[in-house]
Amino acid sequence: MAVITIVGSGMMGSALAFPARENGHEVRLVGTHLDRDIITGCQENNRHPKFVKDFPAGLHFYQIEELESALHGSDLVIGGVSSFGVEWFSDYVLPRIPDGTPVLTVTKGLMDTPDGDLLPYPFLWQKKLDALGKKVPLNAVGGPCTSYELVAHDQTEVTFCGNDLAILRQLRAWMSTDYYHISLSTDIIGIESAVALKNGYALGVALTIGLNQKAFGLDSELHFNSQAAVFGQAAREMHGLLLQQGVTDLNNLWVGIGDLYVTVYGGRTRQIGILLGRGLDIDDARNELKGVTLESLVVAERVAKAIRIRAAKNSVSLSDFPLLMHVDEILHHAPVQIPWEQFTFIQA
Repeated sequence: MAVITIVGSGMMGSALAFPARENGHEVRLVGTHLDRDIITGCQENNRHPKFVKDFPAGLHFYQIEELESALHGSDLVIGGVSSFGVEWFSDYVLPRIPDGTPVLTVTKGLMDTPDGDLLPYPFLWQKKLDALGKKVPLNAVGGPCTSYELVAHDQTEVTFCGNDLAILRQLRAWMSTDYYHISLSTDIIGIESAVALKNGYALGVALTIGLNQKAFGLDSELHFNSQAAVFGQAAREMHGLLLQQGVTDLNNLWVGIGDLYVTVYGGRTRQIGILLGRGLDIDDARNELKGVTLESLVVAERVAKAIRIRAAKNSVSLSDFPLLMHVDEILHHAPVQIPWEQFTFIQA
């Protein structure tokens, strides 16, 4: 039996408590400073307020002031914060994790730099660990997985990535179940880039749903041609962006495409994409979804900003990414006018 401590009681971090506890491990769920009510509710009801199913019996719940106690004796720390908590996790949690204890993060995203680089969050955390002189193996989860479906035990296939394959095998042994299936990869930048890049593209696909609702009515039948056309363009541009990241293994693209699919049909990005497609301005759409974490919009803006910097250096052409560029324009208050003809090509 391992001791697994999850820091951050958001939906995905909390969902991972299910396979971990069902495998017989001791599981400790720690709320951040923003999760106090969630942890209190879990202590009283043994259920996350966003889930319709109780946690497996035997979980232990901790407020943030009890973090060091929760970390004591842990064999694995799962980082369950959103991308808005990346710096907090770096500054507050990483320094308290004992050397040698592996971390598995569910946080998806990329940070842009003034030079146009796009860095996965584990790369940023590694810089923090190096500055502290700490040895904490960093690993991450990528792939198509919604928290509520994981809780429901829907068949799920994800990828754990990290530098050490032996550690990854141990993590898989601790976490895999008959419904939670885990591939392994040592290509952190490939997996993490792929699952982050899909964010803006999921919004792009969802735009077509809103456009059709605007044209034919909210209760009209779904129109799949337009969704499929944007989905195909999204796959093409994601491949191009992965090449820009120096990634050539198509397994990374497939992980990202799977994540794109589940985000289009089951994610929060779908909601705001539909609202924008109906004609709402980005500010109005954000207000409509007030209280919903929309970290995907931040990632989309960062990727577009980095690509514009690279284009200014003549290392890439903006014409290769018309969907990304239009999504970025929409996020800066432009109306939705999907550039359909820019998606076409001639292949001799």
